[in-house]
Amino acid sequence: MRKRESSRRRTVEASENVDRWLVSYADFVTLLFAFFVVMYAISSINEGKYRVLSDTLVAAFNTPPKSNEPIQIGKPIEEVVAPKTTPGVTKPIRVEPPKADNQRAKMALIARQVENSLRPLIDQELIKVTHNKLWVEIEIKSSVLYSSGSAELEIEAFTPLKKLAKVLKALPNHIDVEGHTDNLPIKTSVFPSNWELSASRAASVVHLFTKEGIPPTRLAAIGFGEFRPVASNDTVLGRRQNRRVKVVVLADKNSRRAAVIENVDGEQTE
Repeated sequence: MRKRESSRRRTVEASENVDRWLVSYADFVTLLFAFFVVMYAISSINEGKYRVLSDTLVAAFNTPPKSNEPIQIGKPIEEVVAPKTTPGVTKPIRVEPPKADNQRAKMALIARQVENSLRPLIDQELIKVTHNKLWVEIEIKSSVLYSSGSAELEIEAFTPLKKLAKVLKALPNHIDVEGHTDNLPIKTSVFPSNWELSASRAASVVHLFTKEGIPPTRLAAIGFGEFRPVASNDTVLGRRQNRRVKVVVLADKNSRRAAVIENVDGEQTE
């Protein structure tokens, strides 16, 4: 009986000792796997950071040059350095004026149209038409339009002014209406001085033009009083010449200002 029990013990112990090496082998494989995992983690590249670095380098080397031409050594400094500009100040743009010959022809055409519509009064020397390359002037004697000391248009004034308005309505030009008086003083409740009288006379013509269909945005009423005479106020004839209304058809709205620079007043022709 003892022999049998001892033989059984040896068999069990032998079977247990045979399988024990698998535990050690499994531990070794586990450690080896862990080692390779750690090594892979250490050696792996952060793809996101790599892309950022790559894009930065590409952008740095592909940046276009700041100037199409390199700066030449010895070039004057004013050609290299950009001119300084004042913040908020826009460099004025030069606008080329229309060609003088073309503009003069347009003004001459307008003058002819006006002359044809007002020929009877021109022949009676009650209206005078002159022109240059910057404007056409239609000068109307006050006796045709108003009674003495009044700014209300006479009935006889409506016919020539309406004919003139018909010509001017078809044009795109700006129109100044100027009132002028002689130097005889006036002092009434309505007109304290010749300033008010001349301005009111110009305004009455402007009002008639607007009623005839000329846009108000193209019109201006100006009173000069006695301060721009065309003749001496020492004589009756001179004072009569100074009492007048001018209708000025402008090549552009700055024509009068340009006349001061170009001094074209002496170029007028009838």
